[in-house]
Amino acid sequence: MSTSTISSNISVDEFQALEQKVLRAVEVVKREREARAAAEAEVATLRAQLAESQSLSTMVESELTTLTKEREAVRQRVEKMLQQMDELL
Repeated sequence: MSTSTISSNISVDEFQALEQKVLRAVEVVKREREARAAAEAEVATLRAQLAESQSLSTMVESELTTLTKEREAVRQRVEKMLQQMDELL
């Protein structure tokens, strides 16, 4: 089949319709790439926030443990002082 036979089998309208389909497909691919790039940027941001939150959580847990130990030490000292006061009375 020669080029002239192929071109005569495809009308101008069919070619324009095909061209429009290709252009729409290109636009869809472009939008999807932009959406993917935006999603990847959001993932990177969320990962950074997660790492920061995990670090903060670890720090808060450590502080809570320290404060709990300090509270227990103070409670024991107060109980000891109250016991000594009871012995005086």
